[in-house]
This record gives sequence, structure tokens and C-alpha cells, in this order.
Amino acid sequence: MALLSVDNLSVSFVTRNGTNKAVDNVSFSVEERQITAIIGESGSGKSVSCYAILGLVPSPPGRIDGGTAHFQGQDLLALSEAELRAIRGRDIAMIFQDPYASLNPRMTVYDTLAEPLLLHGLVRKADLDQAIRELMDNVGLARAFVRKYPHEFSGGQRQRIAIGRALATRPEFIVADEPVSALDVTIQAQILDLLADLTKEYGLTMLFISHDLAVIRQIADRIAVMYHGKLVEEGSTAQVFETPREDYTRSLLAAIPGTNAA
Repeated sequence: MALLSVDNLSVSFVTRNGTNKAVDNVSFSVEERQITAIIGESGSGKSVSCYAILGLVPSPPGRIDGGTAHFQGQDLLALSEAELRAIRGRDIAMIFQDPYASLNPRMTVYDTLAEPLLLHGLVRKADLDQAIRELMDNVGLARAFVRKYPHEFSGGQRQRIAIGRALATRPEFIVADEPVSALDVTIQAQILDLLADLTKEYGLTMLFISHDLAVIRQIADRIAVMYHGKLVEEGSTAQVFETPREDYTRSLLAAIPGTNAA
């Protein structure tokens, strides 16, 4: 069963040189308790699609020209900002590409993890310390780190903090926007393993955005391929890798070291 169903989504940006259609009539679904990946090169519209769903496309210059995005019986694109804000961060969480930019440099790890819990009234103050300890354990960070600030951590550690913050409210759905692209290969593998394990442990549904098919292959159940604002191919990870239908998908596969895709 689909937790998120996106139909005919179109997004454009008005510039001094005219209107640029960034997302053109895109439809896809994300099945419950699965990881669905949207992949494409820079400018393909993959991130814009997801930001539009969450109400994060700046307007102006961006605008949603049409479409629906149904989540838990509600069309996210039809909600007011206040209604969407109540869902975002509680039922839907986001992990950004650059954890240093997404974390408040003036907040300790403790305060970073506590903020969404208190904001949404999910934990009593008397139980807050235990909730923070559990989150630290779940993302593989030493409890002694709770009083430190983001600048005191490595990139991989900061991404673990960001993942802990996203998990704090026990959301049903997580959008991960290139969450490992800024990390070296060894740390990438650790974070991907962590995300896969947490998805199973928490029963999460995830939409994973990436430009890297090698990364996607490690974590995704299904793949949607975007090119120039359009969704050009969608299928299971096995199907996309073994029998790609589109030339663009085959070109992405051919760029992976060690593959023989034609």
C-alpha cells in the first residue's frame, strides 16, 4: 500500500530569462515500509519534486503549477502552511545533504534532539533525558557527546545527529536528500547501513534522493529515474539494474565503475 502518492506534479521557476519548468507532470508512489529512491543528475528535478511535496519550494520564484501529493488521506499540496508545518517534522521528517548547514551551530546535541520532542509535545520533561539517551544509542553516538556542538564533530557524526533529530518524533515517513554525498566512501557505507537498519527497526518509509546509482543499489527497494524534469523510468531496484528500459538509465548504469551496462 502506498503511503505517499504523487500525481501529475508540475513545478516551475520564474527567472529573468523566462519560466523554467523544473518538474513536468511527474507521478510516482512510495510504498509503506520501503525505501524508494529518486535518481537523476543535477537539475533533473528530483530534489525540487520532494521539496514541493513538503512545501519547501521558495515562492517566488518557484510555483507549483499542478498535481496532488496524497499522504495519510490528505493532499499535502492543498494544505495551508500551518497545516503542513504540523505534519512536517512530526509525521514527515527530512535529512538534508549537509548536516552542518541543517544543524543549529549554537545548539548542543542534547538541545538539537530535544527540540522536536518538546515542540510536538511528545515527551514530558521528566522523561527527556532517557529519550535523548535512546536516540544517541540508536544512531551510534556516545552518550558523552550530548553537551557538544556541531562544529566539534566529523561529517559522519554530524549526519548521525541529523538522523537522530529526524527520528526523534518517530515519523512514518522520511525524506533523505543526498544524505551521504558529502561523505567519504567508508563513512557513506556506515550511514547507509544505519539508515537501512533504522528503516527496518522503526518500520519507516523513506524517499531517498541521490545522483549516485551505486549508492541507491545498496539501500533502495524501488527506483524512479528523472531526466530534465520528467520521470522516465520506475521499477524495482533489481529490474532497473538488470533490465533498464531507457537509454538514459543505461547511461547512468554504464557510469558505475565495474559495470558492463550498454
